[in-house]
Amino acid sequence: MISTLKIPAQSQTLPGSEATMDPPAEMIRDGYKGADKLDGKVALITGGDSGIGRSVAIHFAREGADVAIVYLSETEDATDAKRLVEAEGRRCHLIEGDLSDADFCRRCIEETVDKLGGLNVLVNNAGTQCVSENLTELPDEQWRRMFEVNMHSQFYLAKAALPHLSEGDSIINTASINAYVGPDFLVDYSATKGAIVSFTRSLSNQVVGRGIRVNAVAPGPVWTPLQPATLGAHNPQWLEGFGEDTPMGRAGQPSELGPVFVFLASQDASFISGQTIHPNGGTIVNG
Repeated sequence: MISTLKIPAQSQTLPGSEATMDPPAEMIRDGYKGADKLDGKVALITGGDSGIGRSVAIHFAREGADVAIVYLSETEDATDAKRLVEAEGRRCHLIEGDLSDADFCRRCIEETVDKLGGLNVLVNNAGTQCVSENLTELPDEQWRRMFEVNMHSQFYLAKAALPHLSEGDSIINTASINAYVGPDFLVDYSATKGAIVSFTRSLSNQVVGRGIRVNAVAPGPVWTPLQPATLGAHNPQWLEGFGEDTPMGRAGQPSELGPVFVFLASQDASFISGQTIHPNGGTIVNG
């Protein structure tokens, strides 16, 4: 059983650092045993250097997958994530760059196929957020950037990945509980996450006949570097008690998200497509 996180006031700057989080996040729980659920698969995970993405990378590796990790600029975190994947006996390829660039997204797919020999699972996980409590003061550039990073990148990557995917392969998009609850200080972020839910449903309908499944994960509050780098940067005290308003009374750990992605990527989820899974601490969102 995971105990309640005691998170003190703190802040970071974007894109955030796993190494400086207080307390450190848990990536994989003690005793998690792989069962070759992804044996021989190749996965590309955006934002795989830290937080939920790093946990997904480690879990995928323990289940037998080789992993490509895309990250913006956090070289220390990315190098550490690679070390953790390789410690599971799997290959890991790092790709640094900005996912708002369509050409870079296409290169990510090409590099993964070239370096790791194919592609079976695309995890569109990278994202950013910024606090803005007044829509009239939200900069136009911030609105555009939010969609370019969070939403447009998923389109670019999925478009480039689909020619390489075949029956039994999958795409998993990271949405958010905020697509459903709509916090008033994250209007642009919540809008992108709502778009991701709809993108997931429509893309699933388009490709499920080919045996390719497309699903989403909509996490609730999870202890990742994005929180101190955005909520904490706006007001360090906002992180005190982070997640305590969930029915479970706590924030989640990345270790509790990794197995959700394993499930959706594996044949355990062979009859699931176009759906959104809600690991959010018990909040009912009816989505």
